[in-house]
Parts: sequence; structure tokens; C-alpha cells
Amino acid sequence: LTSRSEGLWGVLLLNGLHEQALARKRKELPLLEGISIEGLAGEGKALTHVDGLVLFVPFAAPGDVCNIQVTKKKSSFMKGKIAEIITPSAQRVTPHCSHFTICGGCKWQHLPYSLQLEAKEQVVQDALKRIGKIEVERYLPILGSKRTERYRNKLEFTFSHRRWLFPDELKEQTDTEELDLTGLGFHLPGMFDKVLDIDQCHLGTKVLDDIRLFIRDYCKAEPEKYPFFDLRKQEGFMRTLMMRTTSTGEIMLVVVFFREDQEAREALLDAVKARFPEITSLLYVINSKCNDTITNQEIHCYAGRDYIEEQMEGLTFRIGPKSFYQTNSEQAYELYKVARDFAELTGEEHVYDLYTGTGTIANFVARQAASVIGIEYVPEAIVDAKINSEVNGIDNTLFYAGDMKDILTEDFILQHGHPDVIITDPPRAGMHEEVISTILRAAPQRIVYVSCNPATQARDLQLLTATGDYRVTKSRAVDMFPHTHHIENVVQLIRQQH
Repeated sequence: LTSRSEGLWGVLLLNGLHEQALARKRKELPLLEGISIEGLAGEGKALTHVDGLVLFVPFAAPGDVCNIQVTKKKSSFMKGKIAEIITPSAQRVTPHCSHFTICGGCKWQHLPYSLQLEAKEQVVQDALKRIGKIEVERYLPILGSKRTERYRNKLEFTFSHRRWLFPDELKEQTDTEELDLTGLGFHLPGMFDKVLDIDQCHLGTKVLDDIRLFIRDYCKAEPEKYPFFDLRKQEGFMRTLMMRTTSTGEIMLVVVFFREDQEAREALLDAVKARFPEITSLLYVINSKCNDTITNQEIHCYAGRDYIEEQMEGLTFRIGPKSFYQTNSEQAYELYKVARDFAELTGEEHVYDLYTGTGTIANFVARQAASVIGIEYVPEAIVDAKINSEVNGIDNTLFYAGDMKDILTEDFILQHGHPDVIITDPPRAGMHEEVISTILRAAPQRIVYVSCNPATQARDLQLLTATGDYRVTKSRAVDMFPHTHHIENVVQLIRQQH
């Protein structure tokens, strides 16, 4: 561990001081000594059993023997934080990031990747069996990611006038005015107004670190001209950064300002452009709303193009600042190949691609299908989807923008044709019941369900199979997010012959 990470478990406890203080007002919670960790649980936690209750503990490894401070106690479970590791597990590995345990991301860095994959496979199978009550005919082996570091193609960072302070900083400084309180990084879990200043993030490519640190230091050099955002008072100038990359080396940078200051804005953007000529899409936003989302904001192109392009299997995909694209480009290719295999296309099928995003899956399978219709909520993404078909010479796709339950109706199906195959890749919340009902009435021969949330996928599969019209034949997990608990899963459903 680095010097900044010394007293690691003390930092964990400090992060939970507010929660513990509230708990003490109700009832003093115990420190459990010599507790052995039994296994891994959902949401990146580990678990064990104490006095007949399940105890969930973050950042623990199976085989650890720890002293654990209980932070919450209910009738059927407890939550705790590691106070001290007495005997570390033989399975532990050294985390590669100095921000481990603090920033809230990459919670499984202390576990070997093989163990992470085993746990993710188990999460998927448990969800389908316990939540969905689904009997899957065949589980195919999980597809691990070739890259376990610097695999992510999109990162977002927040400017804060008052960053998270480490215990050593608080001890060494008596006058807080002497501290540099500004920071550019990630929100701490459960603290909307606290941002951890990030020195290096192992998720994105190295150049993204260089760009972020250049902008941070440039703005710090003139604090009156570039005040970092005050998240509580909603004032300041520098608000957020979004950065995207492609496997071909293209870079998109979106700088979000809270208000317009043309002189300061142009000076910063010109400095960035001069220092990093490899940026192919330099954009900015003026966002004076109370929240950081830019989906309903105007995006201004300052230099280069207003999009970047990703390539996959000879196809080119255009990605705008508001477009959804899988955040692990290399694994996205593996995921889409699984979805295409599960679709079992012969060239004769009429395919519906629900929640199509920028039409990646739709265009990816179009060469193996008679026709493909894609539906997506975000209008800008549909514009990109149509362009993606055009630039790839694909003429058998149609795309529609709107709320899925409003677009995908029986009238729509009558107008555009009965689907032989439906591929659906919904957001984490899963599909609306009306959408599921319409799918069942459409009665495609095969349904391919791609999900980033096994729990909501299991819930939806229970509804899709409840009538007995479909059976779940295959399931395959694809790890898009090494060192996190997140997992993608693809399921094939086949229509029963009655």
C-alpha cells in the first residue's frame, strides 16, 4: 500500500462514521473479534454467519480472519466494516490502485481474477434459480475479459471545491485554510458533496489520466478564474468531465461548465487542444441545472468532430456524447457474438432489437438477417444508429425512437411485420411488464435477452416463461467489468411447440 493508503481500515471506519454515529444513538453496536469470512456475496461484499445472522462485509476475502465493527443490525442480517485483519486470506492479492476501498469502485481488486469469475457465475445462477425460479437447460462457461486493467472506454469525473480529506491530512494540518481543498475525481459512495481527488485511475487508458491531471492543474493555477464547483451551494465554474475512447485510438473529451465565461472557457479548451492534439472530439456543455446529467443539454463542438468511431468485425460505429455504447470495447465484441450465436440466424429472419442504443447489435447481426428493426428511447442514439447503418452500407435496418412500451405495440408489429427473433438489451431496471406482454403476444421463435443485472433479468424471465410458451435453453455470462461485482448475462429462450 502507498503512504496515502496507510491506516487503510481506519479510513474505512472513518467513511462510515456518520452511519455509526446515528446507530449509536439508537443502540451501541458491537465489535466482533476473530471472525472468519466464509464466502462472497452480491454487490461486491463478502459474507459470514454470526449468531445465526448473515454478516455482510465489504473488502473482505474468503478465509480472512478479522475484527469487524458492526454498522447495522436487523432481525435477519448484519452489516459491518473491517476494523482489523488478523490473518489475511491466502487468496488475497495486492490491489493495484492506491484509491482502493475509498473511491467506491473496483471493490474486488484484492481478489484473484479467477475467483471473481467464479463468484460472478454463481451470482447469475443464483439469480435465475432463486429469483426467477428458472431451470436453465445449459450454462455455458463465463467469458472473462482479456484485459483486467485499463479496459473502460468511458469515464466521468467531478470538480469539487471541497474534496475528501484523508486522516493524515487532517492530523498534519491545524489550519484548514492552508490545505488545497479542490479536487477532480469520483463521488464517494453515499456522499453527494464529497469527491475523491484521483491521482491515477486504472480503468481508462493512460492518456485519460494525463488529460484529467492537466486540466486539474491548469485550473488550480488560476483558482479565481476557474473555481471548482460547490455541490451544496450550486456555484462555481468547472463542473464535470466526460472522456471516451475507442479501440482505434480516438478520444472524446466533454468539458462541462456551470456557467458561460467565454474568455476562460476558450483559454482552457485552447490549452487542452494544444497539449493533446490526439483528441479527435473536443466538446463542451454549459449546464446550470441542479444535477450533472447532460442528456437534455446542448453539446457544443469546439474542435474536431462531434463524435468518435469504434470498429468491430469490419463495421464502423459512430458514438456521440449522449450515445450508449458498452464501456468495455473488446468485451462488447465477445458479448455481441454470444447474442448473435444465441439468435441462430440463417439469413431469413425478421429481427427486432429492443433498446438498440446506437444500433450496435442491430447492425452487428444485420448481415445474417433478412431485416432488423431497432427501438431506443434516446433520439440522438437513433440518429447515430441510422448513420451507422449508412456508413456500413447496411440497407436492411429501420430505427425508431421513443419509450419502448409506447413504440412496441401490436399495431407497430402489424405495421412492421412479425418478428422471428427478438433481441432485447434493456437498462438495469429491466423491461416494463407491458413490453413483456407485447413480446409474448408477438410470439417470436427465439428471444435473446442481454442483461447487465441478473436480478431484473431473472424477474423478467419468470414472466416470459410463466405461460409455458417459452423455455430457457442457454445462459452465458460475459465479464465486462473486472474487479467489480457487475456482470453481463445472455439468455436464449425458445418458443415451445404446442
